[in-house]
Amino acid sequence: MTRIFVTLLLSFCTTAWVQAADTVAGKALYNTCVACHGAAGQGVAALNSPALAGQEEAYLARQLNNFKAGIRGSAAEDVTGMQMRTMATTLNDDKAVADVTAYIAGLPAAGASFDTPGANLRNGENQYNAACGACHGGAAQGNANLNAPRLAGLDKAYLERQFSNFESGVRGSHPDDRLGRQMKMMTSMLNNEKDLADVIAFIGIR
Repeated sequence: MTRIFVTLLLSFCTTAWVQAADTVAGKALYNTCVACHGAAGQGVAALNSPALAGQEEAYLARQLNNFKAGIRGSAAEDVTGMQMRTMATTLNDDKAVADVTAYIAGLPAAGASFDTPGANLRNGENQYNAACGACHGGAAQGNANLNAPRLAGLDKAYLERQFSNFESGVRGSHPDDRLGRQMKMMTSMLNNEKDLADVIAFIGIR
């Protein structure tokens, strides 16, 4: 009897998971994102839209839910975040969030590097490993187990803007943003503009 119950429970959970990861529906939902984030999720730097391809499904879902709840994108200084918050509200329920994030997570990782003139990449690597690598990975590939997103493939302006947002409290100050608060604290490890520029340059060649 117990074995039958477990089998039925596993079957139910598997069915629920499959329904939650409907990538066909997710692709249709993603059509509203293409104009800003690109058909391949590669991001469009000119529109201040980051690459999404290569990010873990859980991270994408968490950020969308944070936007929807006003945990992210509610600060008056966060103009691009406010725009994204408006877009996130078009996802009507948890199923829609699950579908679109499952589709995006299946896209090949973005690999957009950028020029790094004048950067000291050796210093950038050293500073990155000291301040960022333990969570975000040695190649900035992210670490799902630590809830740390992929940084490789993100454009320079976006990386600079998000670091500034965390540092100033525009992002990571909401009481319900536990992971954001952790990142806000970590910004204190890079309080030298040259070191920060070198770290971003190092990420840019990953």
